[in-house]
Amino acid sequence: MKTQISKIIKEALKELSQEVKISQEEIEKFIEIPPTTEMGDFAFPCFLLVKQLKMSPHEIALELRKNMGNVPIDFEKIQTEGPYVNFFIDRKQLAFKLIREIKNKGDKFGKTKLEKPIKSMIEFVSPNTNKPLHIGHLRNMSIGESISRISEFNGEKIIRANLNNDRGIHICKSMAAYKLFGKNKNPEKIKSDHFVGKFYTLFGKKEKTNIKLELESHRMLQRWEEGDKETIKLWNKMNKWAFDGWKKTLDKFEIKFDKEYYESQIYTKGRKIILEGLKNKIFEKKKDGAIFINLKKEKLGEKILLRSDGTSVYMTQDIYLVKLKFDKLKLNKSYYITANEQNYHFQVLFSILEKLGFSHNGLKHISYGMVRLPGGKIKSREGTEGISVDEILENIQNLSKKELSKRDKISKKVLEEKSLKIALAAIKYSMLKVDINKNMIFDPKEVINFEGDTGPYILYSYARASSILKKVKSKNKKLVLEELDEKEIELIKKLSEFQEVILKSYNTLNPSLIANYSYTLAKIFNEFYHECPVINSEKQIFRLKLVESFRQILKNSLFLLGINVLERM
Repeated sequence: MKTQISKIIKEALKELSQEVKISQEEIEKFIEIPPTTEMGDFAFPCFLLVKQLKMSPHEIALELRKNMGNVPIDFEKIQTEGPYVNFFIDRKQLAFKLIREIKNKGDKFGKTKLEKPIKSMIEFVSPNTNKPLHIGHLRNMSIGESISRISEFNGEKIIRANLNNDRGIHICKSMAAYKLFGKNKNPEKIKSDHFVGKFYTLFGKKEKTNIKLELESHRMLQRWEEGDKETIKLWNKMNKWAFDGWKKTLDKFEIKFDKEYYESQIYTKGRKIILEGLKNKIFEKKKDGAIFINLKKEKLGEKILLRSDGTSVYMTQDIYLVKLKFDKLKLNKSYYITANEQNYHFQVLFSILEKLGFSHNGLKHISYGMVRLPGGKIKSREGTEGISVDEILENIQNLSKKELSKRDKISKKVLEEKSLKIALAAIKYSMLKVDINKNMIFDPKEVINFEGDTGPYILYSYARASSILKKVKSKNKKLVLEELDEKEIELIKKLSEFQEVILKSYNTLNPSLIANYSYTLAKIFNEFYHECPVINSEKQIFRLKLVESFRQILKNSLFLLGINVLERM
């Protein structure tokens, strides 16, 4: 609705003055919701136009209203009050159109069709094969999958990609510890990625008293790069354990990748690009033979790209991978989702690409804030740094089981299925409701709460709507427009905002807008349910249609957050 109002104001401004420089998007930002519905449903303050038009706000409001002419079909009236232009929605008309459109479009309500096709890659998770996925990956997965769904919903062709960091000194530390202390054991009673992580942790403990262990890990890396058969065999075995374990975790979170890249396969491929850049004097060489780029003018310092021994750094593989992605897949855009500790890396990468003449207009680093647990970092039971995704999910699912068992007697199978869905909703919602640019505290006990601003509360609101609809056999009676109560109006207006919220979330690449909208919508629905009886009321037909519309919009919202609904809690 705000988009429609901003368009009306923009057209009225054109008639008032051709010289006013304000976009429709800027106008939309300033549209307010008045404190009471008596003052209108939306209001536009004219103060911001005073300097450009050299008129008083009251005069501007009067002129704008005059230029708007007859009241558009979706509005009851448009009035001025001092410096404001107030818009009153035709609530009956809005309700009728909205309910009908939601019913007709269902899961596709709010979807966008682009004028030109856009193919985008979203790269997320990107773990190291030396330990299980940890709490930071939890936010990464949630954001990556949600942005992928939001982009698809808005018409883009999305390629979900994962870069597996499967080589390097960290991986060799796990390998060295296993070779010395693993006794050729296999992961039997422990999940395979956690088994690998145990040896990475063991290395960290043992190297404090065993200097030779650090030397062994470096020798192992050298032997790996030389292609030593025994080292490669161990590397393949331990990498497989890591990948197999991750897959089980990612499957639970419904994360599937269309394209997988492996550092081991591409880490040397950027060397040619760097050497060519050296010939063209884009890069420089140090006395020890290392090749670097000077980015002091960009306030990014110097960055080594090839070490003195000729080996490449992580940045070099990223330079090659950008070229590979765009050449092979003909992408329009490519997004990297990482924590904000990687901000410098991507600033340097994009600067280097620009100097190399590679277009990076379609590249974007989507940076998110760090995740902390109450009281700071917590060691996992394996001893690895940061609690693992599997432990978090197990902990929250157990809390969910306890809550469900209090409410109803259900079979073990149903309890397992429901508790998993509720736990996943709790985790994903908590990770997405916070603006991605901000750091956050993740409190397992808070996120599983069935009341308040949580995933379980929103799932419960959906289940309540489903329960109401199940109690009535025939819901397909003709919709009759009624006089609307205040809570009905509030719910209709919130439902009408769905498309605008989705578009804004897409344009800003910020799922928190949808998450916060979902909670507010659920809260308004529950207030409506308590104050407006549905079944056997005089307005049963209309209210059932309204409940049905709410249920559909909430389902669509939760889908974009990667959350599956429950018909019954």
